[in-house]
Amino acid sequence: AEYMGNNSPDETAYYRHMLSKEDCGNSLLMIQPSLLCFSLDGNVEPVLLDISSIQADRILLMDGFFHILIYHGQTIQGWIDAGYDEQEQYAFFKQIIARPVQEAQELMKTRFPMPRYIETAHEKSQARFLLSKVNPSVTYSNTPFGFAGQDGSGENQPSVLTDDVSLQVFMDHLKKLAVSSNN
Repeated sequence: AEYMGNNSPDETAYYRHMLSKEDCGNSLLMIQPSLLCFSLDGNVEPVLLDISSIQADRILLMDGFFHILIYHGQTIQGWIDAGYDEQEQYAFFKQIIARPVQEAQELMKTRFPMPRYIETAHEKSQARFLLSKVNPSVTYSNTPFGFAGQDGSGENQPSVLTDDVSLQVFMDHLKKLAVSSNN
């Protein structure tokens, strides 16, 4: 969360104040943001805050209370760059990419203070806001040569450049400690 460090003392005090002032739901968003997936078939569903949720053919909406971020996967961003969203025969695609923007606007209307709005894509600098929040289930340290490889579509799977362990590794270690005997 923002209030945990890597900020100025003023920012830290502000984030901690907001954490103690807000209701339980908003405080939980500060600690663990929500992540919605907008897929090409028109479905919207919550997904795990995990690196595996970042896929080339998805649009993600992350609500972290202080930041609302829209992330376009590699394929989606390629189609936007190619101008498919401006062509009449791809009107459905234009609706798909407009839907998370509308959702973000609705969230920002009800939020005080107004969160920072970020729209980014695969390998863009602002994607760091999303990558800093996801569970690092795929990192450079647990994949061969530091690359996550290819998924079924031939696209590169993302990995997180961190030395942190994934939630699964942490939970497995806790389970092992809980059942071990200390004689």
